[in-house]
Amino acid sequence: MNEVLIGVDALRARLGDPALRIADVRFDLADTGRGEAAYRAAHLPGAIYAHLDRDLSDHARSGLGRHPLPESATFSRWLASIGYAPNQTWVVHDDANASFAARLWWMLKAIGHRDVRVLDGGYAAWVAAGAPLTAAAPAIETSTVDVDFAPEATADFAAVEALRGDPGQRLVDARAAPRFRGDVEPLDPVAGHVPGAINRPFAENLASDGRFKPADALRAEWLRVLGEVAPEQVVHMCGSGVTACHNLLAMEHAGLQGSTLFAPSWSGWISDRRRPVALGDT
Repeated sequence: MNEVLIGVDALRARLGDPALRIADVRFDLADTGRGEAAYRAAHLPGAIYAHLDRDLSDHARSGLGRHPLPESATFSRWLASIGYAPNQTWVVHDDANASFAARLWWMLKAIGHRDVRVLDGGYAAWVAAGAPLTAAAPAIETSTVDVDFAPEATADFAAVEALRGDPGQRLVDARAAPRFRGDVEPLDPVAGHVPGAINRPFAENLASDGRFKPADALRAEWLRVLGEVAPEQVVHMCGSGVTACHNLLAMEHAGLQGSTLFAPSWSGWISDRRRPVALGDT
C-alpha cells in the first residue's frame, strides 16, 4: 500500500528536518477566516498556512464551481512563495478529518510530488498526544517553481458527460447522502446529483476516532463500491472539488490508484442550467 498517511509520533520525530514542510489547511466554509486565525494562535512547529479560498482555489475562474482549481502557473506562484522544492516531504493536516487537507494532498500529487502525506487524525490527534505547538511564524525562503497539473489527473465536463452512460466507468460523489439525493442543499442553488453518479460519502473513509480506516478495510469497501470497474475508470466529485479528494486519498491508501478528479463538481455542473439533474438514490 502507498504511504499516504503519517502518524503523530512519526511526524514529531521528524520536526526540525529541513526537508520537511508541514501545511496547516484548517478551514471553515461558514467562517472562512477561522482557520487562519486558529493557525496564528497555535500551529505545529514549522507549519505554513494554506487557505482554501486564497491559495488552493482561484475565484477569478468562472463556471468551475465554488472552489475553482487554480491554473498551474497560479499554483506555482503560491508554492514559490512558501519555498516549495520537489525533494521535500510534505505533511498536510486540518481539524476537519482531512476534508480540506486532502485538497492540497491531491494538488501536490497532481503536479507529480512524490512524498506527500496526511497527518492521520489531524490537528486533534496532535493536540491529544501533547505534541508541541507554537504561534511563531516559520522562516521561509522563497523559491522558483514551475509545475503543471498532469492532464490525466482531472476530468472535464465533456469527460463527465461521456461517462454517464458508460457502464465501464464510475462517477463517485463524496457528498453526504441527503445532499446527493437532493433532500437538502445548504451550499448550492440547485439540489440533486449528476445523473448516473453513485454516492460514497467521504465520512465513510473514517473510523470513529477520526482517523482513516485500515487500508485493507478501505480496499474491501471500495471494491464493493466500484464493482467490476477499474480504479483508472473512476472519476470523483463532490460539491466543489474538495472532499472528492478525500475519496481519492482513501482509494490510494487502499492501493487503488489511478482515479481522476472532476474539480468543478456539483457546483460547477449546475452553473449551466441546461445540464441534467437527478434526485433520489440513483
